[in-house]
Amino acid sequence: MTLRTSRRALLLAAVLSSATFAAVARPDAVPRTVTPRGPLTPDEQTNIAVFKGASPSVVNITVLGIERDFFSAQTHQVPQGTGTGFIWDDRGHIVTNFHVIQGASAARVTLADQSTHRAQLVGIFPDRDLAVLRIDAARTKLPPLALGSSKDLIVGQKVYAIGNPFGLDQTLTVGIVSALNREIESVTRRSIRGAIQTDAAINPGNSGGPLLDSAGRMIGVNTAIYSPSGASAGIGFAIPIDEVNRIVPRLIRDGRMVRPSIGVTPGPETLVRSLGLPKGVPLVRVAPGGPGARAGLAPFMRGAQGGIVPGDVIQGVDDEAVEDADDLLTALERFQPGDQVTLTVWRAGKVRKLAVTLAELRE
Repeated sequence: MTLRTSRRALLLAAVLSSATFAAVARPDAVPRTVTPRGPLTPDEQTNIAVFKGASPSVVNITVLGIERDFFSAQTHQVPQGTGTGFIWDDRGHIVTNFHVIQGASAARVTLADQSTHRAQLVGIFPDRDLAVLRIDAARTKLPPLALGSSKDLIVGQKVYAIGNPFGLDQTLTVGIVSALNREIESVTRRSIRGAIQTDAAINPGNSGGPLLDSAGRMIGVNTAIYSPSGASAGIGFAIPIDEVNRIVPRLIRDGRMVRPSIGVTPGPETLVRSLGLPKGVPLVRVAPGGPGARAGLAPFMRGAQGGIVPGDVIQGVDDEAVEDADDLLTALERFQPGDQVTLTVWRAGKVRKLAVTLAELRE
């Protein structure tokens, strides 16, 4: 068969085929009937109610950096990233993670009604990855989130995360409390203790958003994920709301976390091992005239003959055990300068209680 003959055969087959299709009668085509779904399940109704109640209080935060034009040498602000925050009160205070705004020159807050407001920095506490911003907006646009409690959470109870993952604002994810009292690391490498672990999907951009219980109350601030890929792998962490509620008012009032101090310098963990000391915080310096010195605390030091003169090991603050310097800092941060605490102190095999009035730490 020649090439020309082959082409003619194909053309003839195509014509016959179209003629065959043309001969088929076409029935009427109308949209199909929608099957009624019935009422929403109680679980779905709860999901919807939680989102409707909380989403107006969740905001999108855009952080800005300074960029210099190569040709004109003029500088201008450009977006560097996004995160989530939530409305703390109707005075315009917005809470988010410190790492969301870290290194930014400015920030913009977009409310649920899509209005955008320039934010002012009020205070930060990097050790707990928290920051407070403030915007100037009408109070009617600033519904604060209802606060719950993190101390009575139970593993297995349902939780919700609302945030802006990958810049997709007002995204709801659902999960459970997977574990409690986890320990995660802040940007300053201080430990954040008591963290809530959840399998609710938390992705980049969710940071700073609320973790809610089934009553729509905030129980934590989403802050970190554990993921080799950087995306949600079912392991997210939130700062417990009891800790947030302790810190945020102090940031609003003072602009920083005013740390209480007992005027001592902790020794390294190697000192505990080398001297065979019990668990606790050994002291290597007690500031003259400070709270610790007035209470009778004494440091370990070398004597005239080169031997070690026994000093004090702090083992507890108000009956809360401390095993290292981070424990001691965490315990003291629950108080304010002027408060009195009772230290449990070990020295040369004897344990005693000492009352100490806290002073403000000068940094």
